[in-house]
Amino acid sequence: MATQEKMLEELKKIREALEPKPTPPPPPPKKGLWNEFMDFISKYKVMGLAVAFILGLYLGALVQALVTDLIMPIIGIPLSGVGDLASLKFEFSNQFFLVGHFLSAVITFVIVAFVIFLIVKITKRFGVE
Repeated sequence: MATQEKMLEELKKIREALEPKPTPPPPPPKKGLWNEFMDFISKYKVMGLAVAFILGLYLGALVQALVTDLIMPIIGIPLSGVGDLASLKFEFSNQFFLVGHFLSAVITFVIVAFVIFLIVKITKRFGVE
């Protein structure tokens, strides 16, 4: 019986010796300002955010021009005595209230918010988050 136990112990040792060792973990990436910057850009999708910001900025400018140059004159047509509706202002106690400018900003906001709503709705339909 003792020889069988010795043989069993030897077989266990042989099995342990033949088992493949786990692969060591990959070395950590080299630290450095450039590598950390590239990791930051890829992890947080900064480039996509920058593109979206720039496009949003120019979308706002485009909608502002649409409202000021096209929509406000169309709204001002029935109000023929007002003139340019975007420049409509009232004076009270030597203070000017730029009502036309405010109306232009409100209309611009509504249009931009609606366009963003449509973009989000379309991207959700296609599964883009």
